[in-house]
Amino acid sequence: MKVSRWKPRGSRGWFLLCLGWVIIPCLIFLGLLRFVIMPNSSYSGPFHPLSDEERLVHDRLKKHVFAIAGEIGERNIWHYNELEAAAGYIEGIYSDLGYNAASQAFKVDNLSVRNLEAEAKGVSLADEIVIVGAHYDSVIGSPGANDNASGVAALLEIARLLSKQTLSRTLRFVAFVNEEPPFYRTGHMGSRVYASRSSRRGEKIAAMFSLETVGCYSDKKGSQHYPFPFSFFYPHTGNFVGFVGNLSSRQLVRQAIGVFRKTTAFPSEGVAAPGWLTGLGWSDHWSFWKEGYPAIMITDTALFRYEFYHSAMDTPEKVDCARLARVVLGLARVVAEIAGRPSQTSSAKGYK
Repeated sequence: MKVSRWKPRGSRGWFLLCLGWVIIPCLIFLGLLRFVIMPNSSYSGPFHPLSDEERLVHDRLKKHVFAIAGEIGERNIWHYNELEAAAGYIEGIYSDLGYNAASQAFKVDNLSVRNLEAEAKGVSLADEIVIVGAHYDSVIGSPGANDNASGVAALLEIARLLSKQTLSRTLRFVAFVNEEPPFYRTGHMGSRVYASRSSRRGEKIAAMFSLETVGCYSDKKGSQHYPFPFSFFYPHTGNFVGFVGNLSSRQLVRQAIGVFRKTTAFPSEGVAAPGWLTGLGWSDHWSFWKEGYPAIMITDTALFRYEFYHSAMDTPEKVDCARLARVVLGLARVVAEIAGRPSQTSSAKGYK
């Protein structure tokens, strides 16, 4: 059977065909821009020396990273004593800061593991919750300095910076266990256990921030890579911190990066796109997406920048605590704004 093929007729037909080949890619490009355009402008100047306040944060971050990834080292259920030592370290810091620490324990391979929570009750909207979280386990075979002692250090320092503030919403700092494989995206992932319990309890989580691999920064051109199609929209110098969310968390991404850019002299990039795209759901925020909560990841983009990702070479001296100090102070301002000024977030449908 002969198959007929459509051919344009006359100059008008050829014009319409060519126009279609131009318009369709343009529409796709404009659609993608909706995912990547963020409020305000990213800082583009040099990295200036740390202020006195930033230097203090730097010193504390360095202490945490070296304690967790250096003195303790690899920590997971195959290094159970070290996992428990890391949990004890985090609980000790919570206590020093005046928080009442709570544990959510559950069993994995006949071992008791736990998420660790510190809470500060809000005053006017106490039933609405803002969570700052980071996983404290490391992948098998790695001391996990950047992944994710850097995130835990940032969590602890944000908890310190906000410990004296009175906020409208309830603020929780949660250190999650079992983020790494083989528990990643399973029922034994610590954040999955936590988010599922929140859903069962009917908790109103207005925002969740996942601090994931946040300590690698470079001014070298070509130091940053991306999965398709993000390389068309973002810089190829890995000197920025990323704000990453799915479409349901788009307003939270925009609010968070907007505050960060207004208040912090540090490069930042943001994306709010379908969660199935490569890399967007690669941490504990994914667990909260599964329960319908708005959640975003704060990250240096991990393996797309950090060459020692998931390796034995992910050691404490690799973490850039100077730049992380500036990021942490900026993130503390973001969290305080989201938790403290509900009028700007109450329309975000931030909870189930």
